[in-house]
Amino acid sequence: MQQPYKNRSAEELAKALTQAKEQYEVKKALGLKLNMSRGVPERRQLDISMGLFTCLSGPEDYMENGLETRNYGVLDGLPAAKALFAELLEVPPDQIIVGGNSSLKLMYDTVQRGMQFGFGGCLPWNKQSRVVFLCPVPGYDRHFTICERLGIEMRPIPMTPTGPDMDEVRRQVKDPAVKGIWCVPKYSNPDGVVYSDETVRAFATLQPAAADFRIFWDNAYCVHSLYEEDDVLLNLQAEAEKAGNPNLAFTFASTSKITFPGSGVACMAGGKEDIAYIVSLMQAQTIGPDKVNQLRHVRFFKNADAIRDHMKKHADIIRPKFEAVLERLESELAGLEIASWTKPKGGYFISLDVMPGTAKRVVALAAEAGVIMTPAGSTWPYKKDPNDSNIRIAPTFPTQEEIEKAADTLCACVKLAALEKLTSEK
Repeated sequence: MQQPYKNRSAEELAKALTQAKEQYEVKKALGLKLNMSRGVPERRQLDISMGLFTCLSGPEDYMENGLETRNYGVLDGLPAAKALFAELLEVPPDQIIVGGNSSLKLMYDTVQRGMQFGFGGCLPWNKQSRVVFLCPVPGYDRHFTICERLGIEMRPIPMTPTGPDMDEVRRQVKDPAVKGIWCVPKYSNPDGVVYSDETVRAFATLQPAAADFRIFWDNAYCVHSLYEEDDVLLNLQAEAEKAGNPNLAFTFASTSKITFPGSGVACMAGGKEDIAYIVSLMQAQTIGPDKVNQLRHVRFFKNADAIRDHMKKHADIIRPKFEAVLERLESELAGLEIASWTKPKGGYFISLDVMPGTAKRVVALAAEAGVIMTPAGSTWPYKKDPNDSNIRIAPTFPTQEEIEKAADTLCACVKLAALEKLTSEK
């Protein structure tokens, strides 16, 4: 076990700093050019879905139960696609809208509708004095960007090993200005947390002061386990209906990291009244989604079990990359007491907390050495991490060899930044 840096003398720290600088220069000399800033599937993951392009061929293949998918119509999505997502999310098909390739767009559009038209018969949010969203931290930067672009105030909510701090959530929703909360409930971005049954039931039984409060349940990683034994997430919609809150939540999902991120299929689910209301608003927006792409996915997968089997192939590709990063964090940083990290069982990220006040320096050092990370601060609203400590690691896109080199380089940067800070303080 390595001796903690904080227990070392000034002379020992100075020697360690010299060694860390030398190690960093060796990493820099490798000339790496790796981008780990986003959770992007690598090429082998894309290749396993190539059958999407051959499951439809002749004109008759484009018919689905008498419906011509190449033509206009079916505003809320192909019935067969709704049935597929209904099976996956355990939500009735009539409470689902299937759209284009991006769940992020569905989320943006839903927040925008709240701003412009309102929910639950209430005034549009932009006609009210204040609009606040709760944001579990560390969290997903694109959720925060939606709020920032639409002028919605954000309040951080601490994450725990079982999900957001629900005592704090219950306290915050007593404020009628609070209109929503962002959640990634399974393999959360970036911590990899799976919300406990207790947490899900606490969400389902919320009694917010605002009748137009909604939970934005971004179930992006619902089938993205890295291991054979999948974690089970309690069904929020079913629990909310039991609690008499059928319109409390919107659930979002997609095949972006199942088939092709650029041309997958996204969906949203919610209470019957809310979904019917959104479909009525969509009538002025579109004549229908890409039903051909929806049909391709239906024919390629056929059912939810086939999707789960398909995801085992993804796991076999990316699991060794996660394990390589975790092995290097453990071998290089354990015992130094300058960093801690999550050990996710699924999803697309590892969350790394470095010595407070050094995350930006670590990311800058990594970039100089050819390893591009998500900008420090991105996992907090307004990109302001008060501790300057959290870094999101996205291991999926580089090759196995590249990710091993990138992880080694990152560890060297963490050590160097910590020693710079400690020696300057001593």
